[in-house]
Amino acid sequence: MPAGTQYPIALYLGKSRSFANYLCPLFTEELTMKKLAMLSILGLLILSMLLSACQTNAPVKSSQKTIVVTYSILGSVVKDLVGDKALVIVSMPNGQDPHEWEPSAKDIETLTKADLIVQNGLGLEGGMEKALAQAKEAGVRFFTASDHIPVRHVGPGEGIPSGDPDQAAGAADPHLWMDPVDMKSIVDALAAQVKTDLGIDDLSERAKDLDARLDSLNQEVEAVVNTLPENNRKLVTGHESMGYFAQRYGFKLVGAIIPSITSQAEVSASDLAELKKLITDNHVKAIFTELGTPAAVSDAIGKETGVKVVELTTHSLPEDGSYFTFMRNLAKVIVDGLK
Repeated sequence: MPAGTQYPIALYLGKSRSFANYLCPLFTEELTMKKLAMLSILGLLILSMLLSACQTNAPVKSSQKTIVVTYSILGSVVKDLVGDKALVIVSMPNGQDPHEWEPSAKDIETLTKADLIVQNGLGLEGGMEKALAQAKEAGVRFFTASDHIPVRHVGPGEGIPSGDPDQAAGAADPHLWMDPVDMKSIVDALAAQVKTDLGIDDLSERAKDLDARLDSLNQEVEAVVNTLPENNRKLVTGHESMGYFAQRYGFKLVGAIIPSITSQAEVSASDLAELKKLITDNHVKAIFTELGTPAAVSDAIGKETGVKVVELTTHSLPEDGSYFTFMRNLAKVIVDGLK
C-alpha cells in the first residue's frame, strides 16, 4: 500500500481471506500476553485510521461572509467594491435574460444560505421572485439597488404607443446599470450596508476608489458621445432598456421593437407600423437589437426603412467581466452606429 493511502476499515477487514484467518484465531484461542499486545496494537492502528479519515473528509467551515448578487453586471461592481472581504456569487449566468431566468434548486439553496443578497429591484428579476421571497422568509438580509437612485420613469411620448402597462407613461425603468453616476450611489449605499449587516467595516477606501473610477468612466462616455452630432442622438432599440443612458447623455428615445421595459412583451402589427413611421419621421440612423429582440422583426424593419441594424450588448458582461469595459463598448457601438 503506498504511503499516505487511506482505506475504509471495512476494506482492511475484508481485504483478504488470509487476514481474516489470522485475526479470528486471536479471539478463539487462549489469549496470551503476546496476543493481547498484538490486539492492542491492531486496535490502535484501526482507531488511528478512523480518526485520520474523519479529519481528511470533514468540511472546513469558512468564516468568510457570502454575498449573492442576482445578475452579472451588478455583480461585477459588487466584486470591485468587496474584493476579497467576502465571497461574491452571481446567481444568473452571464448573458441570460434577467427578466426570464429562473434559478435551479441549487441556486435557491445558495440564495437561502447567503449572508446578504444584492438585487436590482423594479421587477428586473421576474423569474427569481419566488426564490427571493423564500430567501427573505429564511431571514436573509437584502440590499435593493434601485432603492438608492432616482428611479427613471417612462416619459410621455417615449417608445411606441401601446396598451402595455410597462410601457405606459410613469412605469418604473429597472435598467439602472446604464448610468455610471447612478452606480456610484449604489456603491456608497452598499458599502454602508455591508458594514452594518456583515460587520465588514474596511470598505471605505475601496468605495472611494471605485467612485473615482466611475466618475472617470462617466467622463469617458461623455467624451465619446460628444463626437456625435446632437441631431443624430436618437435611439431605436430592441426594448426600452436605454432610458438611463439616454437621460444621462442627451439621447432621444424614439421607439423600441418590443414596446415594453421587459423583453417578454408581444409585438403587434400596429406597434411595428407606428415604429416604422417614427424611424422615418425622426431620420434615425440605426436600429439597435439586443438580448430578446426578434431578429426577423428587426431585420424586416431595417429593410423596409432603409436603416442599418446594429447588435448592442445591454444585458451581459464582456469577456473580461468588467462593468467599465461593458460601458465603454456600449458607448462606442452606439456612437459608431449613429454617425
